[in-house]
Amino acid sequence: MRKEFLILFLMLTSISFSQVETQQRSLSDCALELTKQKVTYDPSYFSIDYPNGDVPADKGVCTDVIIRSYRKIGVDLQKLVHEDMKSHFDKYPRNWGLKRTDKNIDHRRVPNLMTFFKRKGAEKPITQNPKDYLPGDVVCWSLGGGLTHIGIVVDKKSKDQKNFLIVHNIGGGQVLEDCLFDYKIIGHYRYK
Repeated sequence: MRKEFLILFLMLTSISFSQVETQQRSLSDCALELTKQKVTYDPSYFSIDYPNGDVPADKGVCTDVIIRSYRKIGVDLQKLVHEDMKSHFDKYPRNWGLKRTDKNIDHRRVPNLMTFFKRKGAEKPITQNPKDYLPGDVVCWSLGGGLTHIGIVVDKKSKDQKNFLIVHNIGGGQVLEDCLFDYKIIGHYRYK
């Protein structure tokens, strides 16, 4: 009887890890797909639908890479961040002087996504070891002067084969680059 439970437990654990790995690879693939779309960097405020709202398809910033990639696997960060902020507004940064949530922009701010991922238990260690950053991971950086940035690790390697590449938008559209350690890493997450 115990042997059967052990076998069942091992099978379920294996399935669970396999699903996480598949979802992470899928997120990587979704981010790579975004690099095929022409997007102009545009940090403008947009009034968007809720839930599943998005800025115009030809516009975006770094957070839109994350939002659009997750949306392609069925995860609506706009809704999830908005609901979490409504319930726990005091846990989120007050960098913008807000007194209440804003479904149009809250999920498009790097510090809010960092807070959300951390609150959901997705935080991973920040290291200088490229092997710790896997396809599907979300990485946040400080660009200095209070500026933050975010991107997704994808399943494509750097020329030297030492680390995975990043899909991000730092001003030139949704691009694939070898930039994991180009800026100071301030966040590392593996969500869902």
